[in-house]
Amino acid sequence: MITINVDPIAFAIGRLAVPWYALTLAAAVATVMVMAWREARRAGIPPKAFWQGAAWAFAGGVTAAKLVHVVDWWEHYATHPREILRPEGWALYGAILGALLAVWGYARISGTSFWRWGDVIALGAPLGQAIGRVGCIIQGCCYGVPTSLPWAVVYTHPRSFAPLGVPLHPAQAYFLLWNLAVFAALRRLRGRWRAHSLSADSTILLPYASERARLKPEGSLFLAYLALYSAGDFGLRFLRQGEPFLFGLHQAQVIGLAVLAAAVPLLVIRMRRGNALDF
Repeated sequence: MITINVDPIAFAIGRLAVPWYALTLAAAVATVMVMAWREARRAGIPPKAFWQGAAWAFAGGVTAAKLVHVVDWWEHYATHPREILRPEGWALYGAILGALLAVWGYARISGTSFWRWGDVIALGAPLGQAIGRVGCIIQGCCYGVPTSLPWAVVYTHPRSFAPLGVPLHPAQAYFLLWNLAVFAALRRLRGRWRAHSLSADSTILLPYASERARLKPEGSLFLAYLALYSAGDFGLRFLRQGEPFLFGLHQAQVIGLAVLAAAVPLLVIRMRRGNALDF
């Protein structure tokens, strides 16, 4: 058994307590922003447009993350409505979907490609999620179901969010490792799939068939991220504590299945037809 006795509060400034979760979340957001900035420069997105899109994504992600969490735990918040305004309590899928919806709206208004924005975000997203899971490990939130496995974790600090003294699956670590695996896979694919906006006729200018095969339409990396992340998240949530939402599945698992059902066919169609599907 692995004992975790870390105080979730990193430090306090007067009455303001700063949790480790907030620090790791800030580090995660910074990581995603830095990597997205680098990818945006590669994709030819102007700095002004990038920061405008980032502001939309941040606002949409924060709003939806809180909304999905409140819906998922409505029985609690219905009797404790003031706790909705507390800094903790965020749904990761809400953040992802809210940010993507906001970016889609910005892309429509600005006349830019949503798929290009998706590829810009895709590489840094799983790495940022992995960093955020470090905060979950320390805080004890998102904890796993009880287990007798030798690598089970036991939380002992009184401020921990996890039940004290109970051997649990280290679900947060499972998610962290899966996020790193997704990042590694996308990084490899990014080198092989060079997003392009070539028309079907213009590909005849490429001298080698192998080179043409490497060119993939914009959005391929983004859709691969959604498919890989959703697949792993769906399976790992069977080892994480949560409330049944539909057919015995957690809310996030239902969302994950919906994301998979949309992402995989879109990825196949776009890779076969190029940029035929734009919205």
